[in-house]
Amino acid sequence: MSTVLVTGGTGFVGSHCLVALLNAGHKARTTVRKLNREADVRAMLTRAGVDAGDRLSFFAADLESDAGWAEAVAGCDYVLHVASPFPLDAPKDIDALIAPARDGALRVLRASRDAGVKRVVLTSSFAAIGYGHPQRDKPFDETDWTDVNGYGVTAYVKSKTVAERAAWDFIATDSGPLELSVVNPVGVFGPALGPDLSASAQIIEKMLNGKIPGNPNIAFGVVDVRDIADLHMRAMTDPAAKGERFLGVSGEAMLLYDVAMTLKRNLGPAARKVSTLRLPDWVIRLIAVVMPDARAALPELGVIKRMSGAKAQRLLGWSPRPREEAIVATGESLVELGLVAR
Repeated sequence: MSTVLVTGGTGFVGSHCLVALLNAGHKARTTVRKLNREADVRAMLTRAGVDAGDRLSFFAADLESDAGWAEAVAGCDYVLHVASPFPLDAPKDIDALIAPARDGALRVLRASRDAGVKRVVLTSSFAAIGYGHPQRDKPFDETDWTDVNGYGVTAYVKSKTVAERAAWDFIATDSGPLELSVVNPVGVFGPALGPDLSASAQIIEKMLNGKIPGNPNIAFGVVDVRDIADLHMRAMTDPAAKGERFLGVSGEAMLLYDVAMTLKRNLGPAARKVSTLRLPDWVIRLIAVVMPDARAALPELGVIKRMSGAKAQRLLGWSPRPREEAIVATGESLVELGLVAR
């Protein structure tokens, strides 16, 4: 069994990566900004049925500082670099997202190279693949890259694209024997292990609590966080994953209306506040006039992007859950955590 560092263990994907590693018998480490978050991480693992004990250790490290990274990676066989900022609201300063994502990835890669780590698995995003392009019928896959100068590219989308490109450039020029694999998930749903919710889980929380009064004509890819953790595990050790990107998606994109209906059909009284109203595009455009934060949604109105996860299934034997199962698991976990108003 190996020693593996997961950056950002307090996060949605990071915590599930820890679950997968510990269940597989590995020794795990994780970085947190402040060591007082250890109890929170251990509580999330307990909720997932994992008693980490002394097989899990914690290191203080921040993406915006060199301090702590050499200690965190020392003696590790692999690193899963999951941590990256993902705010629901657009930042006023685009560098507030781009710099931590890009510079943080390079810090982790440099420290991993210097420590003799075998392979880093970087958590990128579909944001680095499928944005800034004209509408098309051809499915997006790992050969595609987001055009950061294209129409409607947000600060988050640009940050993920810039960070992943910087990582590949590093591997091409300055990495020595260090290997890199990249996982590009779409919208990640599934069981939340604690109250610090991901952006995707916050959408479900808002729907269940009646905070989304109607459904814009917006679609997005769906994948279960447990399957993304499994994809990280496969990308970590499979020789076929060296130097490869893997798009993590389950089936076709889902309209927000279909997400609402999935919750209605499966969560009973807990979903009574979920709105099934379809909002016409003109309503969203009108809202965007008076609410600037809503403008980020305009380029996605009526756009249903096709995307393919066939590469991960073919090369790594990856098999994701149905997308509806991921949506329902998110809602059920929010109810169990007491985050849905009764």
